[in-house]
Amino acid sequence: MYTHIVKPFFDTLCSFVILVVASPVLLGCVGLLFIANRGKVWFMQPRPGKGGEIFTVVKFKTMTDERDAQGHLLPDVQRLTAIGKFIRKTSLDELPQLVNVLKGDMSFVGPRPLLVEYLPLYNEQQRRRHDVKPGITGWAQVNGRNTVSWPQKFAFDVWYVENVSMGLDLKILFLTVLKVFKAEGISSETSVTMEKFRGNA
Repeated sequence: MYTHIVKPFFDTLCSFVILVVASPVLLGCVGLLFIANRGKVWFMQPRPGKGGEIFTVVKFKTMTDERDAQGHLLPDVQRLTAIGKFIRKTSLDELPQLVNVLKGDMSFVGPRPLLVEYLPLYNEQQRRRHDVKPGITGWAQVNGRNTVSWPQKFAFDVWYVENVSMGLDLKILFLTVLKVFKAEGISSETSVTMEKFRGNA
């Protein structure tokens, strides 16, 4: 009952309320990023959701599109603006995903939606992360976020799928707030984001 009725109801209700209440903050971020990114505010990308169904995730764009002489994107650390770094540090870049929650593509809590190109790389156990809707935050995010290895991150995701409950979701939301205030786990040891998943070999 919780996963099929209660959770979707609260996802829809809370995402709508937060979007309304946080609209001044959202507009402020839009203005700052419009200046920092020369008019480019939104990061939109196809991601796999529940059952592997593809949807378009919406986030604030915290990096520029600067390229080198050969036309290749510069490393993340060089494209991350000061404003973008602040928005990432405070997790404000995740706020637009409330639109995805309102639409039913995502939930507040669940495994993070990763890249479509990862789908054929999962083993059977890892693929179970798509048995539920992806979330803005999740068990892996409050247990290391970008500082844990891919196998461990997937293990956290599958554990969540097997143990999802209202109590667990509330715990994850509470721990997420603490993580945001402490700005923990935003970057991996070698990247300002997270290195790509290359498979299980």
